[in-house]
Amino acid sequence: MFIDRLMEKDIVRSLRHFPVTAVIGPRQCGKTTLAKRVVASAPQGVYLDLERPSDAAKLTEAEFFLQSQKGKLICLDEIQRRPDLFPLIRSLVDEWNAPGAFLILGSASRDLLSQSSESLAGRISYLRLTPFLWEEIKGLYSLERYLATGAFPGSLCAEDADISYSWRENFIATFLERDIPQWTGAAPANVRRLWRMLAHLNGQTINYTQIGGSLGVSDRTVRSYIDLLSDTYMLDVIPPFHSNLGKRIVKAPKTYIADTGVAAALLGLRSFEDILAHPGYGAFWEQTVLANIRGLYPSAEICFYRTAAGAEMDFVVAVNGKTFAVECKASLSPRPTRGAHHATEDIRPAHTFIAAPVGERYALAPDIDVISLADLREVFS
Repeated sequence: MFIDRLMEKDIVRSLRHFPVTAVIGPRQCGKTTLAKRVVASAPQGVYLDLERPSDAAKLTEAEFFLQSQKGKLICLDEIQRRPDLFPLIRSLVDEWNAPGAFLILGSASRDLLSQSSESLAGRISYLRLTPFLWEEIKGLYSLERYLATGAFPGSLCAEDADISYSWRENFIATFLERDIPQWTGAAPANVRRLWRMLAHLNGQTINYTQIGGSLGVSDRTVRSYIDLLSDTYMLDVIPPFHSNLGKRIVKAPKTYIADTGVAAALLGLRSFEDILAHPGYGAFWEQTVLANIRGLYPSAEICFYRTAAGAEMDFVVAVNGKTFAVECKASLSPRPTRGAHHATEDIRPAHTFIAAPVGERYALAPDIDVISLADLREVFS
């Protein structure tokens, strides 16, 4: 069963205007399935998986092969395996002078794929695909399942909870054993220990020195590992919101494991009931809200606000020229905290929203609305 992705229309639009369209995002989030659908709908298209030896062999003489595909939509999957192709792609798109020449897919951030930004400046459009958004699957799966299994297709769509959990364990192992060595000389075992530690600290501010002491490594090493997990979309790092109010603002960033299902597997939580009983349940809900904001509003700047005096707002979202405050409450009868009230007075957002697992949106006060995940698609527009 193919589940429609909101980004498909964005890819098609980008192909009409840019020679190269890059779809980036975590491994196994659905990039390949979506790209094959786009390629199949093109008048002519060719798909190459650079992790498959038979496809990689076709690029032994890369210039000859790609020249022979002129006029087709050429899709190159896992482009980070062949960074040497970027200068050639630049040369070819300049020669062909036509939009929709290449669709490239990568399991890394734009910064990590720095070769492309250097070689293809002005010729490439970047689109970030996330695992499933609630808007894409809300009529197919329950919210409890979405929280427990996470949003990766292989986990969410698994036949049962045991298969889903096994998929996530294998995903974690594959990432550590195959992907980590590709980007750095870091020991996979150390990265696993840090990843698991961050799962226990989900949604909290980071003390690099304290974590480094627990792991037996320097805080500089901790920073480099966190950067790597962020660049490969396994971790979401949220910077603090800075104001000019003279307040003593917390300066350390917050981190979230980028998928609730992965976080649950790192913590050994096998069901929604396990998550519900866990002290970090609130952070699971915050991450779900965060992931959906990221996917629905890719250009948004997302921060958090916290002062030494206790004012706190989970997310401050700057999008479409306005600033919004978002407090997350994993409750069916949410109420803003005193700290959130103080934060709102400091931030002065255009509107404040309390994101909760409720059925529908309703006003709590003239400038505060309670919203569900389904409402996120409209509230910042």
